[in-house]
Amino acid sequence: MQEVAAFADDGGLVLGICNGFQTLTEAHLLHGALRRNRGLRFICHPQHLRVERNDTPFTRHLKVGQVIQIPLNHNEGNWTAGAESLQVIEDHRLVAFRYCDAEGQVTDAANPNGAVDNVAGILNEKINVLGMMPHPERVCEEAVGGTDGRAILQSMIDHVRGG
Repeated sequence: MQEVAAFADDGGLVLGICNGFQTLTEAHLLHGALRRNRGLRFICHPQHLRVERNDTPFTRHLKVGQVIQIPLNHNEGNWTAGAESLQVIEDHRLVAFRYCDAEGQVTDAANPNGAVDNVAGILNEKINVLGMMPHPERVCEEAVGGTDGRAILQSMIDHVRGG
């Protein structure tokens, strides 16, 4: 993780998906921690997310408020953070994605794992590290169920290419 931290420190893009998100929080590259899902059940299903920002290297091909559908597949996706971290996250607008319903409403009923504030993905303060529980890499082709994840990955590619 020292190399990953150094890479991120130098401005490199880091994307942690599912257990990668957990690893980034444990390495203190992102705020918070992940714990067992509420109800202590494994979750595996398509999930609606609301895009909170589109001014990041990960979300530039999305629109604020846009609802995308990305699959979940986890047992420890219940993101939490202390009051101090929550204040930093709020002050710096570090939430990239929130769990929502099909209409974009952020409600407890739309929160599959009990994550604080329906957080599905957060950024670091430099906006070059993103951790998210849903799996965008699993929806990049219509043949596998959709293309909503492609916008996240293409955003990163275009950012790195300078386009």
